[in-house]
Amino acid sequence: MFSRQTPGHSGPLRLASLVCSNTEILEVLGLLDQVVAVDSHSDSPGLERAVRLGPDQDIRVDQLVQARPDLVLASLSVPGLERVVEAVREAGLPVLVLDPISPQDIAADIRQVAQAVGCPQRGEQEAERFLAGLEAAARGSRRALAAWPRPPRVMVEWWPRPIIAATRDSWVTHLLRDLGAQNAFAKRPGRSSPLTLDEVRASAPDLMTCSWCGVSKLRPEVMEARGLGVPVVCIPESGLGRPGPRLQEGMQALAGALAALPVPER
Repeated sequence: MFSRQTPGHSGPLRLASLVCSNTEILEVLGLLDQVVAVDSHSDSPGLERAVRLGPDQDIRVDQLVQARPDLVLASLSVPGLERVVEAVREAGLPVLVLDPISPQDIAADIRQVAQAVGCPQRGEQEAERFLAGLEAAARGSRRALAAWPRPPRVMVEWWPRPIIAATRDSWVTHLLRDLGAQNAFAKRPGRSSPLTLDEVRASAPDLMTCSWCGVSKLRPEVMEARGLGVPVVCIPESGLGRPGPRLQEGMQALAGALAALPVPER
């Protein structure tokens, strides 16, 4: 565990974040002014002075070393980040690796980061605020879906070609369950998986989200053109694809989209 003060060190810790979700944890903790290096996709305000290190799967570790962070916040939430974590460790930098799956894991991460940088009370407050926000959205959604004879099935799409969607071990599965819905691929192992159009059709989703990762413009018409006749809603990757505080935004958007679905006949 790290502390705000280290031997021979005075003043606030110099922090680095290698994925958006970690940066957003630092944002809610009020620590962005201590961030000296960050991945290129983090879009929290107040990072103008931080060195941009490239995308999360291709972090320029040499520039990270030059930024002299006291603590690096890394992640295993995206496939391929294991290589980045190994490179940071080989560079001899102190690193805290987060790997959340459930909302409770994310709340624990908020607490862990806050403890590591010396503001545990703020961490507890923000973790509880995060969980309370999710629960509020979940309660409203469960009420709205009370007339459904079964949980609506939802496909959350991360990429269109090839089709890649959230699967069993994604935080998406937990969010949908809490909302009173079901991940259409809840039985498929892993956090995400490439799919054929026939597999998507066989999953019989009631709703699909266009949540493509790393793009500036979502194009639901691409998904609608597949001819499945399933409603498509745009929920940005920032709301569903980052296991951090902004999942509250994605959950609220999902709740609204689910409430708008027509109730199927029994």
